Amino acid sequence: MQIAAAAGMNRWGLGNAGNACKSGRSGPHRGRLMILMWIIFFSSLCLMVDGQMKIPPETVQQWAVSFGKDIAALSTRYSGAKLLQKKYKDVESVVKMEEVDGEELVNKFAEEMEGMLGRKMKSVKRLAEAAEDADLYHEFNETLEFDYYNSLLVNMVDEDGNPLSLGGEFPLEENEHFNKLPVNTQLSNIQVPTNVYNRDPDILNGAYMSEALNDVFIDNFQKDPTLTWQYFGSSTGFFRLYPGIQWIPDENGVVTFDCRNRNWYIQAATSPKDVVIVVDVSGSMKGLRLTIAKHTINTILDTLGENDFVNIIAYSDYIRYVEPCFKGTLVQADLDNREHFKLLVEGLHVKGEGKVKKAMKESFKILNEAAALGQGSLCNQAIMLITDGAMEDFQDVFEEFNWPERRVRVFTYLIGREMTFADNVKWIACNNKGYYTHISTLADVQENVMEYLHVLSRPMVINHDHDIIWTEAYMDSVLFNTQAQSLLLMTSVAMPVFSKKQETLSHGILLGVVGTDVALRELMRLAPRYKLGVHGYAYLLTNNGYILSHPDLRPLYKEGKKLKPKPNYNSVDLAEVEWEDTEEKLRTAMVKGETGTLSLDVRTTVDKGRRVMFLKNDYFYTIINETPFSLGIVLTRGHGEYIFIGNVSVEEGLHDLMAPDLTIANEWTYCETDIDPAHRKLTQLQAVIGYLTGKEPELECDEELLQQTLFDAVVTAPMEAYWTTLMLNTSGMVEGVETAFLGTRSGLMRFQWYTGMEKRVGKSFLTSTDKENMFTLDHFPEWYRRAAEYPAGQFLYYLPRQDTRDVFRDYEAEYSTTLSAEEVEHETEEGGRKRRKAEEEVEEEAGRIVISTTAVTLTVGAKTAIAGAPLFRSCQGCLPSLRSAFLSVFLFPSLLAFPCHIILVLIPLLSCFLSTSVSCHI
Repeated sequence: MQIAAAAGMNRWGLGNAGNACKSGRSGPHRGRLMILMWIIFFSSLCLMVDGQMKIPPETVQQWAVSFGKDIAALSTRYSGAKLLQKKYKDVESVVKMEEVDGEELVNKFAEEMEGMLGRKMKSVKRLAEAAEDADLYHEFNETLEFDYYNSLLVNMVDEDGNPLSLGGEFPLEENEHFNKLPVNTQLSNIQVPTNVYNRDPDILNGAYMSEALNDVFIDNFQKDPTLTWQYFGSSTGFFRLYPGIQWIPDENGVVTFDCRNRNWYIQAATSPKDVVIVVDVSGSMKGLRLTIAKHTINTILDTLGENDFVNIIAYSDYIRYVEPCFKGTLVQADLDNREHFKLLVEGLHVKGEGKVKKAMKESFKILNEAAALGQGSLCNQAIMLITDGAMEDFQDVFEEFNWPERRVRVFTYLIGREMTFADNVKWIACNNKGYYTHISTLADVQENVMEYLHVLSRPMVINHDHDIIWTEAYMDSVLFNTQAQSLLLMTSVAMPVFSKKQETLSHGILLGVVGTDVALRELMRLAPRYKLGVHGYAYLLTNNGYILSHPDLRPLYKEGKKLKPKPNYNSVDLAEVEWEDTEEKLRTAMVKGETGTLSLDVRTTVDKGRRVMFLKNDYFYTIINETPFSLGIVLTRGHGEYIFIGNVSVEEGLHDLMAPDLTIANEWTYCETDIDPAHRKLTQLQAVIGYLTGKEPELECDEELLQQTLFDAVVTAPMEAYWTTLMLNTSGMVEGVETAFLGTRSGLMRFQWYTGMEKRVGKSFLTSTDKENMFTLDHFPEWYRRAAEYPAGQFLYYLPRQDTRDVFRDYEAEYSTTLSAEEVEHETEEGGRKRRKAEEEVEEEAGRIVISTTAVTLTVGAKTAIAGAPLFRSCQGCLPSLRSAFLSVFLFPSLLAFPCHIILVLIPLLSCFLSTSVSCHI
């Protein structure tokens, strides 16, 4: 029985998790493995003593050495690593090695980003000027009749087939630049929230007046083809968007979007502010009144941003802070703190008698102390009083703390239908430069809360301060639900629009806000990956220390099959990512807008945090002028210090670039394809070939990157013939070796598939869903990064693990519109099926393939740079190695002295520890 099993070893080897897979070895490999298996078999019989296996360490050492030599020879043969290293060695005499100047690089990137963002600001300024001029020459007409294009009603018909009022024919055409959405680039159209009457005189006059923006929208887009959505949000509630679209309501047919609630509108309409919210929780506030009060607080919190500061005080017989930890101070109104306050407000309950005097005194003390110490926003200060009545005599409080300067504005919100104390509450607001409003139902909250923004904007309007604002990073629905949903981080630039009419100047009337969106991925393209090295990267920071863009920023988490934004996805501090900077020197310098450099010993992870690499990083940072943002780049000592430049003719390089086995990184920008609409459907490889052949001379291309790509194409060209020769030699092929491929620092990759798709275990490997193993905007492939940290010429082996997909980056690259926090859970049926299928394939393959990779270097003098990484992939269970033979012999119950799973793990680990030829990561 044992002899028969041993004799059958040459036909069957045990695969992963005990599944047999046919080996079918032939040639010298087969003979060598037969001898090894017989040696191991007879050794095992001799070592059986009293039913226990005792294996001398020397024997295990021999097995490990044999295994190491065998798999190293296999890797060398099928990857072609020695040939590639020789080809780069041959050109060392003709290449030029340059040291990367991090300071020069960060300043260059910052200037380019400043130029890009500057063009967006100029477009917004032109919109603001046009809107103010249009209003100046428009006479308000109470009886105006005007049919504008309502984005909810366009192209809609009634039961008789007639166009709906405010609808009509509105041509729409799918546009690559606008995320393949049907748009009209010749016209804008208007969205009106469901709770606003779309024929209200204010709406009709505003829509008529703002028609003048159409020409400016189009002119802006022609001057800067990288512009995305341009818009005007009116203070009356309507929203004009260019290009025009078909607005999709929710499942109830309702459009809840109100531009006046958006962060870009609120920030542009007001200056930074310190706010103390004072809420009455006395016994009279029970029931619906307390519910309205809570909703009012939450609505006020929603109007605050990172540049604002806030606290909340509840009062009855005594005063208490809703968050005791924030007693006597103001805290930044970032997303974390706002959400924290909302949770605490939900727990408020009523009791006792309302004593507002003490609460007002405490509020003034907080604000006065912040101003005296130079804390908070150092701008507007306001108290928001939410109550159902005020009976006390509180005039002396204002005389002591606020009069005569009236530096702190007091806004009052009378809750409930009872009007007994309305005069008192109104008196408080009117004598402290504030605003009084009465809220009797939940439906009144939104409109009434927004009134305070108009009051705070008056000084800006009167002084005509056109401050441009930039928002923090956010994920949004591009203002509507469509089938082209995605998860794209963006920032918006916005500017207020004021009335310039003489009769209204003293009143300070805000007409609205104009703005445009900037996708952060497009901004980060200006810091190309190939200039930063294997582990290098760029990142953006706001003046509040929050990350705008960073390769390690992961704003989403996966819950089942759905993606959800993390609660603080847009308020992640730099210190939470670059956490090795324990003294926060880097963060402090960047928040202050300084320029400088810093070196840190860091631990970075690969394989989704499962493995750690120790690196020495140099950080270079500077401010992006005219914005609240700072740019940082990271260069790693060794790989990030040098870059080599080779020179080949376009004719020679173009020939090799057109080889069928070659691709380049499609997320990188070799040529700018988004300027001319005719180029938007081109892949990067198609664009490069079109530019080099002269067929597309208008393309703007990165000449330095093209030169590197052409050089790498020429040097790596012999690999195609080498791999093809191996594949055609079917008698010498070892079954189980699936793919050979290589990557270079220019994003170039070459592939050789040794097996057909139907036989491949790793079907999704190196496909569009396998972001971790491809060159992306954020990172080099995992196998490239790991090979770079291993001695050149020695192979590193590892098994890709489950859940290697990056749920945020994959979705972000796959789509190009955006989702809000609520909408992010909804996926289109077709897109959901595709993603689920891809995830299942990755999970099925995980642990079943082995990656073998090594680094190829190029040395000039004493300077060495990584040129590329050749590697091959094989079926884990079918690896032609000592392991198959060993398992074939010992997995019989009569010979086995310990569980099978110990055997499965033992041999790879012993091989890794004892062999000098291989390094394994299991």
